[in-house]
Amino acid sequence: MRSSLPKVLHPLCGRPLIAWPIQAAREAGARKVVVVDGPKRRLADHLPEGVTVAIQEEPRGTGDAVAAATSEIADGDTVVVTMGDVPLVGAETLTALVEAHEASGSAATMLTAELEDPTGYGRVVRDAEGQVERVVETKTAGDATQAELAIREVNTGIFAFDGAALKVALDRLEAGNAQGELYLPDVLPRMKEDGREIGAHVAADGAVTLGINDRADLARVKAIAQERINVAHMRAGVTIVDPLSAHIDAGVEIGADTVIEPGCVIRGDTTIGTSAVIGPFTTVIDSEIGDGATVLRAHLHGARLDAGALVGPFAYLRPGAVLHEGAKAGTFVEIKNSNIGAGSKIPHLSYIGDTDVGEKSNLGASTVTANYDGRNKHRTTIGDRVRTSVDTTLVAPVTLGDDAYTGAGSVITDDVPAGALGIARERQSNIEGYAERVSRRER
Repeated sequence: MRSSLPKVLHPLCGRPLIAWPIQAAREAGARKVVVVDGPKRRLADHLPEGVTVAIQEEPRGTGDAVAAATSEIADGDTVVVTMGDVPLVGAETLTALVEAHEASGSAATMLTAELEDPTGYGRVVRDAEGQVERVVETKTAGDATQAELAIREVNTGIFAFDGAALKVALDRLEAGNAQGELYLPDVLPRMKEDGREIGAHVAADGAVTLGINDRADLARVKAIAQERINVAHMRAGVTIVDPLSAHIDAGVEIGADTVIEPGCVIRGDTTIGTSAVIGPFTTVIDSEIGDGATVLRAHLHGARLDAGALVGPFAYLRPGAVLHEGAKAGTFVEIKNSNIGAGSKIPHLSYIGDTDVGEKSNLGASTVTANYDGRNKHRTTIGDRVRTSVDTTLVAPVTLGDDAYTGAGSVITDDVPAGALGIARERQSNIEGYAERVSRRER
Protein backbone atom coordinates (compact mmCIF):
# COMPACT_ATOMS: atom_id res chain seq x y z
CA MET A 1 0.00 0.00 0.00
CA ARG A 2 3.03 2.28 0.44
CA SER A 3 1.40 3.80 3.49
CA SER A 4 2.09 4.47 7.15
CA LEU A 5 -1.40 3.09 7.81
CA PRO A 6 -1.71 -0.70 8.19
CA LYS A 7 -3.30 -2.18 5.09
CA VAL A 8 -6.38 -3.56 6.83
CA LEU A 9 -7.15 -0.13 8.32
CA HIS A 10 -7.50 1.56 4.95
CA PRO A 11 -11.12 2.67 4.55
CA LEU A 12 -13.57 1.01 2.21
CA CYS A 13 -16.96 2.72 1.94
CA GLY A 14 -16.74 4.09 5.44
CA ARG A 15 -15.30 1.07 7.21
CA PRO A 16 -11.71 -0.11 7.60
CA LEU A 17 -11.02 -3.23 5.56
CA ILE A 18 -10.76 -5.38 8.69
CA ALA A 19 -14.30 -4.41 9.71
CA TRP A 20 -15.86 -6.02 6.64
CA PRO A 21 -15.03 -9.67 7.43
CA ILE A 22 -15.77 -9.00 11.11
CA GLN A 23 -19.23 -7.69 10.17
CA ALA A 24 -19.82 -10.65 7.87
CA ALA A 25 -18.82 -13.13 10.59
CA ARG A 26 -21.13 -11.54 13.13
CA GLU A 27 -24.04 -11.43 10.69
CA ALA A 28 -23.39 -15.11 9.97
CA GLY A 29 -23.80 -15.87 13.67
CA ALA A 30 -20.20 -16.28 14.83
CA ARG A 31 -20.07 -16.85 18.59
CA LYS A 32 -16.58 -15.40 18.82
CA VAL A 33 -14.47 -13.29 16.48
CA VAL A 34 -10.68 -13.37 16.89
CA VAL A 35 -8.38 -10.99 15.04
CA VAL A 36 -4.70 -11.89 14.84
CA ASP A 37 -2.56 -8.78 15.31
CA GLY A 38 1.17 -8.17 15.50
CA PRO A 39 3.15 -7.39 18.65
CA LYS A 40 2.71 -3.62 18.16
CA ARG A 41 -1.07 -4.11 18.44
CA ARG A 42 -1.79 -1.54 15.76
CA LEU A 43 -5.29 -2.90 15.13
CA ALA A 44 -6.61 -3.20 18.66
CA ASP A 45 -7.89 0.37 19.00
CA HIS A 46 -9.76 0.17 15.71
CA LEU A 47 -11.74 -3.02 16.25
CA PRO A 48 -15.42 -3.23 17.21
CA GLU A 49 -16.32 -3.93 20.80
CA GLY A 50 -16.29 -7.60 21.74
CA VAL A 51 -13.62 -8.70 19.27
CA THR A 52 -10.84 -10.81 20.78
CA VAL A 53 -7.25 -10.05 19.78
CA ALA A 54 -4.56 -12.72 19.50
CA ILE A 55 -0.91 -11.76 19.02
CA GLN A 56 1.40 -13.30 16.43
CA GLU A 57 4.81 -12.38 17.83
CA GLU A 58 6.66 -12.77 14.51
CA PRO A 59 5.32 -12.71 10.93
CA ARG A 60 5.90 -16.40 10.22
CA GLY A 61 3.07 -17.08 7.80
CA THR A 62 -0.65 -17.79 7.81
CA GLY A 63 -0.33 -21.10 9.63
CA ASP A 64 1.58 -19.45 12.45
CA ALA A 65 -1.02 -16.66 12.57
CA VAL A 66 -3.85 -19.14 13.13
CA ALA A 67 -1.72 -21.03 15.65
CA ALA A 68 -1.45 -17.80 17.66
CA ALA A 69 -5.22 -17.98 18.21
CA THR A 70 -5.49 -21.65 19.22
CA SER A 71 -6.09 -20.76 22.88
CA GLU A 72 -9.43 -19.33 21.73
CA ILE A 73 -10.42 -22.54 19.91
CA ALA A 74 -12.34 -25.36 21.62
CA ASP A 75 -12.23 -28.91 20.28
CA GLY A 76 -15.91 -28.87 19.35
CA ASP A 77 -15.79 -25.54 17.54
CA THR A 78 -16.33 -24.98 13.87
CA VAL A 79 -13.57 -22.52 13.02
CA VAL A 80 -13.78 -20.26 9.98
CA VAL A 81 -10.54 -18.64 8.90
CA THR A 82 -10.71 -15.64 6.61
CA MET A 83 -8.43 -12.72 5.82
CA GLY A 84 -8.56 -9.08 6.79
CA ASP A 85 -7.76 -7.85 3.29
CA VAL A 86 -10.56 -9.74 1.51
CA PRO A 87 -13.57 -7.56 2.32
CA LEU A 88 -16.23 -8.81 -0.11
CA VAL A 89 -16.93 -12.02 1.79
CA GLY A 90 -20.55 -11.69 2.87
CA ALA A 91 -22.48 -13.35 5.68
CA GLU A 92 -24.37 -15.50 3.16
CA THR A 93 -21.10 -16.94 1.85
CA LEU A 94 -19.78 -17.75 5.33
CA THR A 95 -23.10 -19.27 6.39
CA ALA A 96 -23.18 -21.50 3.32
CA LEU A 97 -19.57 -22.56 3.95
CA VAL A 98 -20.28 -23.55 7.55
CA GLU A 99 -23.45 -25.43 6.62
CA ALA A 100 -21.62 -27.39 3.91
CA HIS A 101 -18.73 -28.15 6.27
CA GLU A 102 -20.87 -29.36 9.15
CA ALA A 103 -23.08 -31.44 6.85
CA SER A 104 -20.07 -33.21 5.33
CA GLY A 105 -18.29 -34.10 8.56
CA SER A 106 -14.97 -33.14 6.96
CA ALA A 107 -11.97 -32.04 8.97
CA ALA A 108 -11.70 -29.01 6.71
CA THR A 109 -13.78 -27.43 3.99
CA MET A 110 -12.14 -25.07 1.56
CA LEU A 111 -14.12 -22.20 0.07
CA THR A 112 -13.48 -22.20 -3.65
CA ALA A 113 -14.66 -20.15 -6.59
CA GLU A 114 -15.02 -20.81 -10.29
CA LEU A 115 -13.48 -18.02 -12.36
CA GLU A 116 -13.62 -17.26 -16.05
CA ASP A 117 -9.94 -16.31 -15.83
CA PRO A 118 -8.23 -18.19 -12.98
CA THR A 119 -4.74 -16.95 -13.88
CA GLY A 120 -2.53 -16.60 -10.83
CA TYR A 121 -4.74 -18.58 -8.47
CA GLY A 122 -4.07 -21.99 -6.98
CA ARG A 123 -6.15 -24.66 -8.73
CA VAL A 124 -8.28 -27.09 -6.73
CA VAL A 125 -7.73 -30.71 -7.79
CA ARG A 126 -10.49 -33.10 -6.70
CA ASP A 127 -10.51 -36.88 -6.65
CA ALA A 128 -13.16 -39.10 -8.25
CA GLU A 129 -15.43 -38.76 -5.22
CA GLY A 130 -15.28 -34.98 -5.32
CA GLN A 131 -13.01 -34.62 -2.30
CA VAL A 132 -10.16 -32.15 -2.45
CA GLU A 133 -6.99 -33.98 -3.38
CA ARG A 134 -4.64 -31.03 -3.43
CA VAL A 135 -4.20 -27.38 -4.35
CA VAL A 136 -1.76 -26.70 -7.17
CA GLU A 137 -0.02 -23.34 -7.12
CA THR A 138 0.54 -21.62 -10.48
CA LYS A 139 2.80 -18.71 -9.65
CA THR A 140 5.73 -19.82 -11.79
CA ALA A 141 6.11 -21.80 -15.00
CA GLY A 142 6.14 -25.54 -14.42
CA ASP A 143 4.17 -25.42 -11.16
CA ALA A 144 1.15 -27.00 -12.85
CA THR A 145 0.42 -29.20 -15.86
CA GLN A 146 -1.70 -28.00 -18.77
CA ALA A 147 -4.58 -30.12 -17.49
CA GLU A 148 -4.30 -28.51 -14.07
CA LEU A 149 -4.10 -25.03 -15.58
CA ALA A 150 -7.37 -25.74 -17.37
CA ILE A 151 -9.16 -26.10 -14.03
CA ARG A 152 -11.33 -23.05 -13.29
CA GLU A 153 -11.99 -23.84 -9.63
CA VAL A 154 -9.58 -21.89 -7.42
CA ASN A 155 -8.69 -21.66 -3.76
CA THR A 156 -10.00 -18.47 -2.08
CA GLY A 157 -7.86 -18.94 1.04
CA ILE A 158 -10.96 -19.15 3.26
CA PHE A 159 -11.57 -22.35 5.24
CA ALA A 160 -13.89 -23.97 7.74
CA PHE A 161 -12.21 -26.39 10.16
CA ASP A 162 -13.07 -28.85 12.87
CA GLY A 163 -11.47 -27.24 15.93
CA ALA A 164 -9.78 -30.33 17.29
CA ALA A 165 -8.42 -31.44 13.91
CA LEU A 166 -7.12 -27.94 13.21
CA LYS A 167 -5.16 -27.72 16.44
CA VAL A 168 -3.56 -31.15 15.91
CA ALA A 169 -2.57 -30.30 12.35
CA LEU A 170 -1.15 -26.89 13.32
CA ASP A 171 1.13 -28.57 15.86
CA ARG A 172 2.62 -30.66 13.03
CA LEU A 173 3.31 -27.85 10.55
CA GLU A 174 6.86 -27.46 9.32
CA ALA A 175 8.46 -24.57 7.48
CA GLY A 176 9.52 -26.35 4.31
CA ASN A 177 10.07 -23.25 2.19
CA ALA A 178 12.73 -20.64 1.57
CA GLN A 179 10.85 -18.04 3.58
CA GLY A 180 10.79 -20.22 6.69
CA GLU A 181 7.05 -19.65 7.05
CA LEU A 182 4.18 -21.90 8.13
CA TYR A 183 1.36 -21.93 5.57
CA LEU A 184 -2.19 -22.68 6.60
CA PRO A 185 -3.05 -24.82 3.52
CA ASP A 186 -0.30 -27.22 4.63
CA VAL A 187 -2.64 -28.47 7.38
CA LEU A 188 -4.75 -30.18 4.72
CA PRO A 189 -2.31 -33.01 3.86
CA ARG A 190 -1.73 -33.52 7.62
CA MET A 191 -5.47 -34.06 8.05
CA LYS A 192 -5.60 -36.46 5.12
CA GLU A 193 -2.72 -38.41 6.65
CA ASP A 194 -4.96 -38.84 9.70
CA GLY A 195 -7.67 -40.33 7.53
CA ARG A 196 -9.90 -37.27 7.57
CA GLU A 197 -11.72 -35.94 4.51
CA ILE A 198 -11.15 -32.50 3.01
CA GLY A 199 -14.18 -30.92 1.37
CA ALA A 200 -14.70 -27.93 -0.86
CA HIS A 201 -17.63 -25.58 -1.20
CA VAL A 202 -17.97 -23.43 -4.31
CA ALA A 203 -18.88 -19.84 -3.51
CA ALA A 204 -21.75 -18.36 -5.45
CA ASP A 205 -19.96 -15.00 -5.44
CA GLY A 206 -16.63 -14.96 -7.28
CA ALA A 207 -15.73 -11.58 -5.70
CA VAL A 208 -14.61 -13.44 -2.56
CA THR A 209 -11.31 -14.00 -4.35
CA LEU A 210 -10.56 -10.28 -4.56
CA GLY A 211 -7.86 -9.42 -2.06
CA ILE A 212 -6.21 -6.03 -1.68
CA ASN A 213 -2.48 -5.53 -2.05
CA ASP A 214 -2.30 -1.96 -3.33
CA ARG A 215 -4.48 1.08 -3.91
CA ALA A 216 -5.44 -0.03 -7.40
CA ASP A 217 -6.89 -3.22 -5.88
CA LEU A 218 -8.65 -1.08 -3.26
CA ALA A 219 -10.28 1.05 -5.96
CA ARG A 220 -11.39 -2.06 -7.85
CA VAL A 221 -13.00 -3.59 -4.77
CA LYS A 222 -14.51 -0.24 -3.78
CA ALA A 223 -16.36 -0.06 -7.08
CA ILE A 224 -17.95 -3.45 -6.42
CA ALA A 225 -18.79 -2.68 -2.80
CA GLN A 226 -20.28 0.69 -3.76
CA GLU A 227 -22.42 -0.85 -6.47
CA ARG A 228 -23.82 -3.33 -3.96
CA ILE A 229 -24.58 -0.58 -1.44
CA ASN A 230 -26.33 1.56 -4.04
CA VAL A 231 -28.33 -1.34 -5.46
CA ALA A 232 -29.53 -2.26 -1.96
CA HIS A 233 -30.78 1.31 -1.40
CA MET A 234 -32.51 1.44 -4.78
CA ARG A 235 -34.25 -1.86 -4.16
CA ALA A 236 -35.43 -0.44 -0.83
CA GLY A 237 -37.16 2.45 -2.60
CA VAL A 238 -34.45 5.12 -2.90
CA THR A 239 -33.95 6.89 -6.22
CA ILE A 240 -30.26 7.26 -7.07
CA VAL A 241 -30.23 9.24 -10.29
CA ASP A 242 -26.67 8.31 -11.27
CA PRO A 243 -25.43 5.31 -9.26
CA LEU A 244 -21.94 5.55 -10.75
CA SER A 245 -21.41 8.99 -9.19
CA ALA A 246 -23.09 8.32 -5.82
CA HIS A 247 -20.59 7.53 -3.06
CA ILE A 248 -22.56 6.19 -0.10
CA ASP A 249 -20.90 4.59 2.93
CA ALA A 250 -21.93 1.17 4.16
CA GLY A 251 -23.50 2.43 7.40
CA VAL A 252 -25.73 5.11 5.83
CA GLU A 253 -29.50 4.72 6.25
CA ILE A 254 -31.85 6.24 3.66
CA GLY A 255 -35.66 6.18 3.67
CA ALA A 256 -37.95 5.30 0.79
CA ASP A 257 -38.83 7.87 -1.88
CA THR A 258 -35.72 9.92 -1.15
CA VAL A 259 -33.86 11.15 -4.23
CA ILE A 260 -30.06 11.22 -4.42
CA GLU A 261 -28.94 13.47 -7.28
CA PRO A 262 -25.63 12.97 -9.18
CA GLY A 263 -22.28 13.60 -7.57
CA CYS A 264 -23.30 13.15 -3.92
CA VAL A 265 -20.98 11.89 -1.17
CA ILE A 266 -22.82 10.51 1.88
CA ARG A 267 -20.54 9.25 4.61
CA GLY A 268 -20.29 7.99 8.17
CA ASP A 269 -23.22 7.66 10.56
CA THR A 270 -25.67 9.52 8.33
CA THR A 271 -29.40 8.89 8.34
CA ILE A 272 -31.77 10.35 5.77
CA GLY A 273 -35.53 10.12 6.15
CA THR A 274 -38.24 9.49 3.59
CA SER A 275 -39.05 11.74 0.62
CA ALA A 276 -35.95 13.89 1.09
CA VAL A 277 -33.95 15.39 -1.78
CA ILE A 278 -30.16 15.44 -1.71
CA GLY A 279 -29.20 17.74 -4.55
CA PRO A 280 -26.26 17.43 -6.93
CA PHE A 281 -22.70 17.58 -5.58
CA THR A 282 -23.75 17.54 -1.93
CA THR A 283 -21.54 16.12 0.81
CA VAL A 284 -23.20 14.78 3.98
CA ILE A 285 -21.07 13.42 6.84
CA ASP A 286 -22.33 12.04 10.16
CA SER A 287 -25.58 13.98 9.83
CA GLU A 288 -29.30 13.41 10.34
CA ILE A 289 -31.69 14.58 7.64
CA GLY A 290 -35.41 14.40 8.32
CA ASP A 291 -38.38 13.44 6.18
CA GLY A 292 -39.01 15.76 3.27
CA ALA A 293 -35.89 17.84 3.83
CA THR A 294 -34.00 19.30 0.87
CA VAL A 295 -30.24 19.81 0.61
CA LEU A 296 -28.95 21.55 -2.51
CA ARG A 297 -25.26 21.53 -3.43
CA ALA A 298 -24.18 21.92 0.20
CA HIS A 299 -21.73 20.49 2.75
CA LEU A 300 -23.08 19.07 6.02
CA HIS A 301 -20.90 17.64 8.78
CA GLY A 302 -22.41 16.66 12.11
CA ALA A 303 -25.63 18.55 11.40
CA ARG A 304 -29.30 17.76 11.95
CA LEU A 305 -32.21 18.77 9.76
CA ASP A 306 -35.74 18.17 10.95
CA ALA A 307 -38.64 17.48 8.61
CA GLY A 308 -39.04 19.89 5.73
CA ALA A 309 -35.85 21.86 6.36
CA LEU A 310 -34.11 23.46 3.39
CA VAL A 311 -30.36 23.92 2.97
CA GLY A 312 -28.37 25.49 0.16
CA PRO A 313 -27.21 25.93 -2.43
CA PHE A 314 -23.60 26.45 -1.33
CA ALA A 315 -24.30 26.27 2.42
CA TYR A 316 -21.95 24.85 5.05
CA LEU A 317 -23.43 23.26 8.17
CA ARG A 318 -20.79 22.37 10.74
CA PRO A 319 -21.03 20.14 13.83
CA GLY A 320 -23.87 21.03 16.15
CA ALA A 321 -25.94 22.86 13.53
CA VAL A 322 -29.63 22.00 14.04
CA LEU A 323 -32.40 23.20 11.76
CA HIS A 324 -35.82 22.49 13.19
CA GLU A 325 -38.93 21.76 11.14
CA GLY A 326 -39.25 23.96 8.08
CA ALA A 327 -36.16 26.04 8.84
CA LYS A 328 -33.94 27.33 6.04
CA ALA A 329 -30.21 27.95 5.59
CA GLY A 330 -29.78 29.45 2.15
CA THR A 331 -27.03 30.44 -0.24
CA PHE A 332 -23.55 30.92 1.24
CA VAL A 333 -24.75 30.46 4.81
CA GLU A 334 -22.49 28.87 7.42
CA ILE A 335 -23.91 27.57 10.70
CA LYS A 336 -22.12 25.89 13.57
CA ASN A 337 -23.21 24.77 17.04
CA SER A 338 -26.54 26.56 16.69
CA ASN A 339 -30.25 25.80 16.95
CA ILE A 340 -32.43 27.35 14.26
CA GLY A 341 -36.08 27.29 15.30
CA ALA A 342 -38.99 25.93 13.32
CA GLY A 343 -39.84 28.07 10.32
CA SER A 344 -36.89 30.44 10.80
CA LYS A 345 -34.89 31.51 7.77
CA ILE A 346 -31.29 32.53 7.14
CA PRO A 347 -31.59 33.14 3.40
CA HIS A 348 -28.07 34.12 2.34
CA LEU A 349 -24.55 35.34 3.04
CA SER A 350 -24.57 34.86 6.81
CA TYR A 351 -22.49 33.24 9.55
CA ILE A 352 -24.35 31.96 12.60
CA GLY A 353 -22.22 30.38 15.32
CA ASP A 354 -23.05 29.41 18.92
CA THR A 355 -26.56 30.80 18.57
CA ASP A 356 -30.10 29.90 19.57
CA VAL A 357 -32.73 31.22 17.16
CA GLY A 358 -36.41 31.01 17.99
CA GLU A 359 -39.28 30.22 15.66
CA LYS A 360 -40.30 32.13 12.52
CA SER A 361 -37.41 34.57 12.64
CA ASN A 362 -35.74 35.96 9.53
CA LEU A 363 -32.07 36.90 9.56
CA GLY A 364 -31.28 39.29 6.71
CA ALA A 365 -28.38 39.03 4.30
CA SER A 366 -24.94 39.24 5.91
CA THR A 367 -26.16 38.71 9.46
CA VAL A 368 -23.08 37.67 11.42
CA THR A 369 -22.69 36.52 15.00
CA ALA A 370 -19.35 37.63 16.42
CA ASN A 371 -19.07 34.74 18.84
CA TYR A 372 -15.32 34.65 19.57
CA ASP A 373 -13.46 37.29 21.58
CA GLY A 374 -10.02 35.81 20.93
CA ARG A 375 -10.12 33.54 23.98
CA ASN A 376 -13.66 32.30 24.55
CA LYS A 377 -16.79 31.53 22.56
CA HIS A 378 -20.01 33.26 23.59
CA ARG A 379 -23.63 32.52 22.68
CA THR A 380 -26.17 34.71 20.98
CA THR A 381 -29.89 34.36 21.70
CA ILE A 382 -32.46 35.41 19.10
CA GLY A 383 -36.13 35.13 19.99
CA ASP A 384 -39.25 34.30 17.99
CA ARG A 385 -40.31 36.35 14.96
CA VAL A 386 -37.13 38.47 15.03
CA ARG A 387 -36.15 40.44 11.90
CA THR A 388 -32.54 41.44 11.40
CA SER A 389 -31.80 43.77 8.52
CA VAL A 390 -28.88 43.37 6.12
CA ASP A 391 -25.34 43.73 7.42
CA THR A 392 -26.23 43.19 11.07
CA THR A 393 -23.42 42.05 13.36
CA LEU A 394 -24.41 40.59 16.73
CA VAL A 395 -21.53 40.79 19.20
CA ALA A 396 -22.00 37.94 21.65
CA PRO A 397 -23.07 37.55 24.35
CA VAL A 398 -26.20 39.39 23.29
CA THR A 399 -29.95 38.73 23.22
CA LEU A 400 -32.64 39.88 20.82
CA GLY A 401 -36.09 39.51 22.34
CA ASP A 402 -39.21 38.21 20.62
CA ASP A 403 -40.43 40.39 17.73
CA ALA A 404 -37.28 42.55 17.84
CA TYR A 405 -35.80 44.28 14.78
CA THR A 406 -32.37 45.60 13.87
CA GLY A 407 -31.51 48.39 11.48
CA ALA A 408 -29.40 47.75 8.40
CA GLY A 409 -25.67 48.03 8.99
CA SER A 410 -25.96 47.79 12.78
CA VAL A 411 -23.34 46.40 15.14
CA ILE A 412 -25.43 45.23 18.10
CA THR A 413 -23.46 45.02 21.34
CA ASP A 414 -26.34 45.40 23.84
CA ASP A 415 -29.52 43.42 24.26
CA VAL A 416 -32.53 44.48 22.19
CA PRO A 417 -35.78 44.16 24.18
CA ALA A 418 -38.79 42.32 22.84
CA GLY A 419 -40.61 44.33 20.15
CA ALA A 420 -37.86 46.98 19.97
CA LEU A 421 -35.76 48.19 17.03
CA GLY A 422 -32.01 48.16 17.64
CA ILE A 423 -29.90 50.55 15.56
CA ALA A 424 -26.16 50.92 16.14
CA ARG A 425 -24.40 52.91 13.43
CA GLU A 426 -22.90 56.35 12.74
CA ARG A 427 -25.14 59.00 11.24
CA GLN A 428 -24.47 59.60 7.58
CA SER A 429 -22.68 62.79 6.53
CA ASN A 430 -22.10 63.90 2.92
CA ILE A 431 -19.03 65.90 1.84
CA GLU A 432 -19.98 68.14 -1.04
CA GLY A 433 -17.50 68.50 -3.91
CA TYR A 434 -15.37 65.54 -2.81
CA ALA A 435 -14.94 64.14 -6.33
CA GLU A 436 -13.61 67.50 -7.62
CA ARG A 437 -11.04 67.66 -4.81
CA VAL A 438 -9.79 64.17 -5.67
CA SER A 439 -9.54 65.07 -9.32
CA ARG A 440 -7.41 68.17 -8.57
CA ARG A 441 -5.01 66.12 -6.40
CA GLU A 442 -4.52 63.60 -9.20
CA ARG A 443 -3.53 66.21 -11.85
